[in-house]
Amino acid sequence: MTNRILVLTGPDVAAGGADAACRRLAELYAAGAGAVECDVGALAGPPGLAAVETLARLQLAARRRGRALAVTGAGPELRALLGLVGLGQLLGEPEEGEPAVGVQERVEPGDPPV
Repeated sequence: MTNRILVLTGPDVAAGGADAACRRLAELYAAGAGAVECDVGALAGPPGLAAVETLARLQLAARRRGRALAVTGAGPELRALLGLVGLGQLLGEPEEGEPAVGVQERVEPGDPPV
């Protein structure tokens, strides 16, 4: 399995564009992609709810297949918007209330070393 890149552009986050983006994601997984990197750096203008919808649907499609999806190239506005709607984990950020990966909150007596 290899990692592949899915580049989102303006039409992908326009009305009805999420369907096409999900089809392209499915094609990447069918071609043997183990994980897909979704590059949103090419999106122009301020992000809106259509971008959030597209990314949320891509995440659901990836989860249904048990595959990984990571978003790269997000600007500060999109990062903030995804954080507000609870999709910060797409950016590699821990979910609210969840510790960051590899962080142990406390050590209990008898815990094995990490």
